[in-house]
Amino acid sequence: MKLLFIIDPLTGLKHYKDTSIAMMRAAAARGHQLFVCEQHDLYLQQAIVHVRAQPITLNKGDAWYTVGDMQDYVPSAFDATLMRKDPPFDNEYLYSTYLLELACQQGARVLNNPSSIRSWNEKLSVAKFPQFAPEFMVTNDTQRIRDFLQLHQDIVVKPLDGMGGSGIFRLTEHDPNIGTILETSTQYEQRTIMAQRYLPAILQGDKRILVIDGVPVPYALARIPKAGETRGNLAAGGKGVAQLLSPRDLEIATTVGHTLKAEGLFLVGLDVIGEHLTEINVTSPTGMVEIATQTDCNPAEIWVQAIEA
Repeated sequence: MKLLFIIDPLTGLKHYKDTSIAMMRAAAARGHQLFVCEQHDLYLQQAIVHVRAQPITLNKGDAWYTVGDMQDYVPSAFDATLMRKDPPFDNEYLYSTYLLELACQQGARVLNNPSSIRSWNEKLSVAKFPQFAPEFMVTNDTQRIRDFLQLHQDIVVKPLDGMGGSGIFRLTEHDPNIGTILETSTQYEQRTIMAQRYLPAILQGDKRILVIDGVPVPYALARIPKAGETRGNLAAGGKGVAQLLSPRDLEIATTVGHTLKAEGLFLVGLDVIGEHLTEINVTSPTGMVEIATQTDCNPAEIWVQAIEA
């Protein structure tokens, strides 16, 4: 197969832990041709979507890649186009989903489905599965958030477009910085955010469960916060520990997975804290390398075999 990866700049990727690179290595090991481009390499000429892309060969060591010349293609020239651009989900990302949606109409196969990426906000999407979500509120009204805090006494607030734990604050009733934090988070009530009841089970890890073509990978990556930290995200210093899915994890992932598959969301990362689903990551979920390193399960191989199927 010819596979096109839309990713962030190669020079900024950490080859020893990056999930996109693990996916490329798994595909190359099975004889598939790899191409890469960045988000801005997509363009529309008249009614036809084009992309400037270059072939990539993966090497060992720090000089981990070799690329060929940039050439123009139509996305339908590839067997699959993998949208792996990291958030934030800004206007440029939005425009990319429009172009990729047009490309799908012109015969391309894009994973994840661009219209579904657009409609499944990674924080808001838990509202589609209220039976699994903790108590939460989405608003820019700071008084409503204060009322929510008074009700639950311990909450977290977070932006709707962040990643890696950025912009997440924990608030308790007697925090002297409530006003400042809410002003900062909502940008003086000009930005809508999410407030969720704080889940003490975060101390045992914020579990990342990968779902591939509707089927959960058998192991989750529990991201355990470092001492004195609320966030378990690896980017915020959390420690990743692979562990078998619990019966509750499996219930959540299997139920959500049926809907994800129907929506064309081929590779998704669910965030589960304790018994609750807290986020549904549809843009560029990670965790494959850590799971493969600690267990006999290789999610990247599962992914490429699912692509082949």
